[in-house]
Amino acid sequence: MITRLRGLARAWTTAVPVLAVVLLGLTWGRSLPAAVVVLVTVVLAGAVLAAVHHAEVVAHRVGEPFGSLVLAIAVTVIEVALIVTLMLDGGDKSATLARDTVFAAVMITCNGVVGLCLLVGSLRHGTAVFNAEGTGAALATVATLATLSLVLPTFTTSKPGPEFSGVQLTFAALSSLILYGLFVTTQTVRHRDYFLPITRQGEVITADDHAERPTARMAWSSLGLLGLALIGVVGLAKGVSPTIESGVASAGLHHAVVGVIIALLVLLPETIAALRSARRDRVQTSLNLALGSAMASIGLTIPAVALASVWLSGPLVLGLSSTHMLLLLLTVVVSSLTVVPGRATPLQGGVHLVIFAAYLELAINP
Repeated sequence: MITRLRGLARAWTTAVPVLAVVLLGLTWGRSLPAAVVVLVTVVLAGAVLAAVHHAEVVAHRVGEPFGSLVLAIAVTVIEVALIVTLMLDGGDKSATLARDTVFAAVMITCNGVVGLCLLVGSLRHGTAVFNAEGTGAALATVATLATLSLVLPTFTTSKPGPEFSGVQLTFAALSSLILYGLFVTTQTVRHRDYFLPITRQGEVITADDHAERPTARMAWSSLGLLGLALIGVVGLAKGVSPTIESGVASAGLHHAVVGVIIALLVLLPETIAALRSARRDRVQTSLNLALGSAMASIGLTIPAVALASVWLSGPLVLGLSSTHMLLLLLTVVVSSLTVVPGRATPLQGGVHLVIFAAYLELAINP
């Protein structure tokens, strides 16, 4: 019976990513009727679950922190491709697309995902324990990247409006790549132990014994299917975005809500994977996923849009509004206080979730 269930699980997690990509090819660039939107939504949900499954297979094979890094980078690379594609489509709304998407990713990961994981981990195991050194380094990098790329444009004077000049944008792009490269080197080579899960006594957990380690063939297969699933998730999310836009417009909501909804859909695989790790008392893995996704979103998006701006005729607005800068400042301060002790209670998780709820409320009622 168990063997049959495993066979069924392997079959659907293999079929759904392929189905998602095929459906994406059939629906790309077309106006979708209501029945097709329902089908796309169902396949999108299945692709999210399949992506989480294959990410966990790869993570179990390569170990931490490489496993969480694979999922974070894979999602972000496809997300960046989606942003650049939408920017190339043009329109007045493309000027702020990169800024809104990156900021939404930062708030979702640093408050929504972190808050949920701390809450689930602490409620299930008493307190959520993690490595303060590694998490603090990740948080410092996220805060620096966000400030250089999203805050400084509001205060520069070389160009009118919350925009960078060409030289400033080049500096921000190079700085983002350098900082992200330094962090990945620190996480995977120089100080890998700082990003591994720890026990309640502070001992590093170098390997998980909860399941048999996948073979190299299974890992490579899951890596390929993970890529297909993520392409399907992002592409199908873009396909249903016109329906979401019309629904948001008919409800009288601000257009920024569309970006939040799309970001939530794209980040679903990482969110589910992070929550599963928190339930297993591997909160460090959850934080690696959350902060690593925020960092990759900035560190890869800003260089990509800087390169795309060479042939884009419209403006590129990166500077945040005063309200969003205040939320970013609050996020950095609260996250710092959360990280310092190396353990968290449900209170810390609740605080992050309240900040995330405030961000969502202000997106609906700016």
